[in-house]
Amino acid sequence: MTKCSKQAKQFLPLLIVISVLFLAGCGSGSSNSASNGSSSSSSSSSSSSSSSTSSSSGSAITTKVELGALLFADVNFSKNRSQSCATCHNPEHAFIDNRLNAEGEIPAVSLGDDQLSLGDRNTPSAAYAMFSPPFGSRSHARFNSQQGDYTGFVGGQFWDGRSTNLAAQAEAPPTNPIEMGLADKATAVLRLEENDAYIAALKRLYGNTIFDNAELAYAAMADSIGEFEKTPEFAPFDSLYDLSLKGEYLYDPLSKAAQGKALFFSQQFTNCATCHQLQANSHKQELFTNFEYHNIGVPTNTDVRAVNGKGEGFIDEGLFENGAVSDRGEVGKFKVPSLRNVAVTEPYMHNGVFRDLKTVIEFYDHYLTDSVHTLNPETGLAWREPEVSESVAFTELEDGNKLSAEDVEALVCFLRTLTDSRYQHLIEDKGIDCGS
Repeated sequence: MTKCSKQAKQFLPLLIVISVLFLAGCGSGSSNSASNGSSSSSSSSSSSSSSSTSSSSGSAITTKVELGALLFADVNFSKNRSQSCATCHNPEHAFIDNRLNAEGEIPAVSLGDDQLSLGDRNTPSAAYAMFSPPFGSRSHARFNSQQGDYTGFVGGQFWDGRSTNLAAQAEAPPTNPIEMGLADKATAVLRLEENDAYIAALKRLYGNTIFDNAELAYAAMADSIGEFEKTPEFAPFDSLYDLSLKGEYLYDPLSKAAQGKALFFSQQFTNCATCHQLQANSHKQELFTNFEYHNIGVPTNTDVRAVNGKGEGFIDEGLFENGAVSDRGEVGKFKVPSLRNVAVTEPYMHNGVFRDLKTVIEFYDHYLTDSVHTLNPETGLAWREPEVSESVAFTELEDGNKLSAEDVEALVCFLRTLTDSRYQHLIEDKGIDCGS
């Protein structure tokens, strides 16, 4: 196990707090789950445990970060007091929803507080989300790419960028009927007022009149959660890749990971860096996403649609569902996710349609001339058609050379080295031995 950065260690007490509250609020049960939605258990003791812990810790709340850490793990901001932010963004599992479904797998979409509702998009990791720029249209250079500079929409939070920053994002789940399910913001504020420590902290940090206006009190709650999500707990930059940049780890030149690294950053042989490199080579905080929006031809997740009530005719229009976007040419595009911790954040794509990282790489490769990866290895069938066909980014997808089976394994092995130190024990071999 590699050591955590000194900066991240400063926030270890906060991690312990939210881990304890998460365990109290969520339990480990997996009953009453739909086949494609994650399960969740709740009880009156879990909510009272969270409230009690928050109250006892809250008397010393002096910063927005401390307050946000407690709120992030508090199940009392869901209708049935069964879910917190940490339920779907578990700090012990790269800030994803790792609750298991009836089949013992991490599901494609999350189960709501009502134990019935299912989303339509995969819950993205909250790790490194702080670096996503505010949503907007702008231009930037690309690195290690044969493609020209990019001009278009970038950034924001959620798959479609509809929230401009972390605070705005944190406002959405508590009142979303298929997530945490509170009736409105005022109900959330009433839940805040159940906790004397929260009242004192919010008045101390946001002003004595903060509870005079429910909208402002709710925004303050979300703001503090956003401030917590900006701490090094969410972005320690301590993967093997990061350590290699500091001279603390050396890729064996003959290893699969070293071969995969060369392929990933190659302008000639792959197109990975076109969308998954933000900075010049060896930058100390490479995020492995440039926050662009693209339609890469992902097929509909028919398993999810069969159980979440959307129906066969529903089309997820992606970026076009962002209220700031009016051009039909943006239909079907989604924000490029970071590849940090990608080896432990299955399932993949905006709808969780692929379960294995190897499958994802082969999916990309099937666009290339003479690709041997003509079948989806998870189904044994030909790749299905895109959910939205008119805006597929063929220019980017068809750039590069076809990959061999060995190349695919090498890329998987390199991507595993992008895993934060404290999550490296979660990596599964899945038939690919990357060596020591």
